[in-house]
Amino acid sequence: MINHPLTATTEWARRVFFAAVFIALSPALANADNLGLKNWSEVVAEAKGGTVNWFMWGGADNINQYVSDWVGGELKKRYGITLHRVGINDTAEAVNIVLGEKQAGIIDNGTVDLIWINGGNFRTMKQGKLLYCGYLDLLRNNNLINWQDASVANDFGLPVDGCEVPWNRAQFAFAYDQARTPNPPRSIADLIKWVKENPGQFTYPAATDFNGSVFIRHVFYYAAGGPEKLLGDFDQAKFDAIAPKAWVILNNMKPYLWREGKTYPNAIATLAQLYANKEVALYFDYDPAIFGINVENGTFPATTRSYGLEDGTIGNTNYVAIPFNSPNKAAAMVTANLLLSFDAQYEKAKPAVWGTAPAIDLSKLDAGNKAAFKNLPRNPAVIAPEELARHALPELHPDWISAIEKGWQENVAK
Repeated sequence: MINHPLTATTEWARRVFFAAVFIALSPALANADNLGLKNWSEVVAEAKGGTVNWFMWGGADNINQYVSDWVGGELKKRYGITLHRVGINDTAEAVNIVLGEKQAGIIDNGTVDLIWINGGNFRTMKQGKLLYCGYLDLLRNNNLINWQDASVANDFGLPVDGCEVPWNRAQFAFAYDQARTPNPPRSIADLIKWVKENPGQFTYPAATDFNGSVFIRHVFYYAAGGPEKLLGDFDQAKFDAIAPKAWVILNNMKPYLWREGKTYPNAIATLAQLYANKEVALYFDYDPAIFGINVENGTFPATTRSYGLEDGTIGNTNYVAIPFNSPNKAAAMVTANLLLSFDAQYEKAKPAVWGTAPAIDLSKLDAGNKAAFKNLPRNPAVIAPEELARHALPELHPDWISAIEKGWQENVAK
C-alpha cells in the first residue's frame, strides 16, 4: 500500500509503532526552549542559509513540482534556505528512519528535518517521543490557524499538542458522469440500493488502499448509526457489536459489484481507470481536486461532476512535523511557517497547481486575500470545498481504523 498522508495507518506504520513502544520511557519530547529561540526574528536568523530535508509522499507530479519549485524557490529567495524534497512511497519510511536513529543514539544529527504526516504515523512518532514540539507560537503565521477547530487540533483523534503544523485539509467525495448517470445515490443507504439496481456499475478498492479503507469506514459509520458512537479510543465491545452489521452490508453488495465482487481494485488509480473506461459509473477520492485534474488532462469525461453525501463524508487535516533529532530545526520551522502563509496556501489552491483545500482559516485573512481565494477558478467537476465541508464527518482513532481494515480482510475479502 502506498501511504499518502491523507490516509490512516498502514501495516508498516503499525510495525513501527510496536517498535516505538520499547523506547517510550526515553526523555521527554524535544521543545523549542531547547534551542533558546525567543521570537520569530531569532528563528529566521538561526535558519538563514540552512538546509531542510523534507521527506514526503512523492506519488503526484503536481505536488512534487509545487514543493520543489515554488516552495523551494521561495525559501531560497527569502531566507537562503535550501530545500531537498525526498520522495517516499510510504510516510512510515521516514518515521522508521527517525526511530532507528533514536535507537542508535543519534539525537542531534538526524537525517530527516520535516515530514508530511498524519494519522497512525503521527501517533507512532508522538508516542515514541520522536517529535520536536512546542514551537508553534514562534511561527508568525500560526495566527492563521483555527486551533479551536477540533478537526485541526486533533489528528485522527489524537491531540496535536504543538507537535505538528497544518498544511492541507481533505474530504472524501464522489464523482459521476452527469451525461451517463443523472441521478447518482446521495447517501450510503441510497448507494446500497443503487448498487443492487445497477449491477456491475460500482466497486471500491480493497482496504489496503487508503481510499478503499475510507469508503469501508463510511459503511461502518452507517452500520453504527453515525460516527459519534465510534469516536475516542478503540472499544472492542462496540466493534464486536457493530462490525457484523457492516460485513453483512458489504457482503450483500458483493454479487452486484464490478466482476460480481470476485476481485477488488488494488489501488485508487485502478478505480479511476475503470471510471474513465466507463466500466463503472461512480468514482470517489479523498482529494476532490483530482476530479478536475483528470477532466483537464482528458482522463475523465468533461461531464464529470462531484458531490458529497447527505449523511456526510469523512474529512481530515494533514500536517508537517519536525523530528526530535533534526539538525536544522530553525530552517524547518521557517519552512513550516512559509507553508502556512497566504502566498503558499493560495498558490497550491490554484487548480493548475494542486487545487487542494487550505489549512488556514480564511476568515482570518484580510479582505483582499479572502477575495483572492473566493475568486479562484474551479473546474466544474470539483465540488466547492465549503459545500462539502457543511457535511464533514470526523476521522476515527487509528486503532479503530486498523481493526476495521483487518476485519474487512477477514470477513469480506475472504
